[in-house]
Amino acid sequence: MLRRFPFGVGAKGHVGNPWGRPVKHFRSSDLIMTNSVEIRYGKGELRVRLPQGCEPTVIRKPPMPLLENPSQAITKALRHGVGSPPLAQIATHARRATIVICDVTRPVPNGPILRGIIDELQAAGLRTDQITILIATGLHRPNLGREMLEVVGDEWIFDHIRIENHYARDAAWMVDLGKTPTDGIPVVLNRHLVDADLRIVVGLVEPHFMAGYSGGRKVVAPGVAGETTIRTFHNFRFMNDPLSCNGNLHNNPLHRGQLEILSMLGPVYACNTIIDEARRMSFVNFGECVASHLESVAAVRKFAEVPCQRKFATLVTSAAGYPLDKTYYQTVKGMVAPLQILAEGGRMIIASRCEEGIGSPEYRESQSHLVRLGSQGFLDRIRGMPLADIDGWQTHMLLRSLAVGNVSLYSEGIPSQDRELTCVEMIDSIENAIEESVSRSGDRSIAIIPEGPYVIPIYQPQMAS
Repeated sequence: MLRRFPFGVGAKGHVGNPWGRPVKHFRSSDLIMTNSVEIRYGKGELRVRLPQGCEPTVIRKPPMPLLENPSQAITKALRHGVGSPPLAQIATHARRATIVICDVTRPVPNGPILRGIIDELQAAGLRTDQITILIATGLHRPNLGREMLEVVGDEWIFDHIRIENHYARDAAWMVDLGKTPTDGIPVVLNRHLVDADLRIVVGLVEPHFMAGYSGGRKVVAPGVAGETTIRTFHNFRFMNDPLSCNGNLHNNPLHRGQLEILSMLGPVYACNTIIDEARRMSFVNFGECVASHLESVAAVRKFAEVPCQRKFATLVTSAAGYPLDKTYYQTVKGMVAPLQILAEGGRMIIASRCEEGIGSPEYRESQSHLVRLGSQGFLDRIRGMPLADIDGWQTHMLLRSLAVGNVSLYSEGIPSQDRELTCVEMIDSIENAIEESVSRSGDRSIAIIPEGPYVIPIYQPQMAS
């Protein structure tokens, strides 16, 4: 059963959840005695009925504090920078400002944030024709037409401010800044950002299965980086490093490279936000890119990282719903996030709408390599490649999940002819898959993660009860 719920920031809100019923923050020692549970799916939620007698544990963020008035909170943040002066002061002598925002795959509340930033820039004397909004597509497809308006989130801004997509393969719009000192990553960035004398990025800070946490520096690279930069970031050496993982910034080679790229680029400022399970704003700050990002990570960790005392033979999760579950490519994030608590040989059941199917032609080709070569053959093929195949890194990440257990996918968006390309078991009933898994394992305990990759279960067997 699919239910729909509204998306958006909301001016006011109480601590709670999108379904309007009381919620408790459950850890793995808690049992919810219930017949069904809702998980994120497309623009709504799927109600999953549970087998009689099972013992479900729902793992989700605790209720988050919400901003009473997001617009006021944004203005306050812009006037009280983290490690920087207020935005209006920074902008006093600027002649060309570029604001970088995430593409349609991220549910960032760009509308009120951009309106707040532009108000401050105009107060400092910048005209609208001196401001460019750059959509950080990385190597994703561009966001055009009404989808561009959806990303920007504000009609006036859409009508009055120049908005450009980043095209990583368009060499004419790239600037080569050299290579990072530690790992030799080629630093090729979008000219709109490099040439601006005021650079601002808008980021959503959430767990990221390679870079530790998204937001801040990640909006620059890979967000508006050139093809060679992105493909180097995602080659075997970086992706195979165990420190390139969810929640980790310490010695994470992707994070290290991103910081070195920022230092080569010059001053960058960031407006970072955190949202709750219903996509309402819980936190916002502004400031020097690295400092403001680290403050945001510290704020979100205590909600996104959920300690669990045990592992599960049966685990039900999601790809976090729209917009992250638009493609199977993005769905892989939901398969990687809960691996700490999936028992060896256990079964992960994931729901993802995949309204756009598998993903890009390049990802389709990468998955075809996996089908043809198998796991070891695929890894042998990419091991020595200095530049990763475009979107092939997501196939590499899928192998992390398949190395631990079995993955079953429920999706209405994958056509029958593409089911083999998923390289996982496609199912037509989540309920039947749960029943089969419980019967096979003999363990009636089930972990359920409604919000998918936005929550990181942390396995802590010695955690005090």
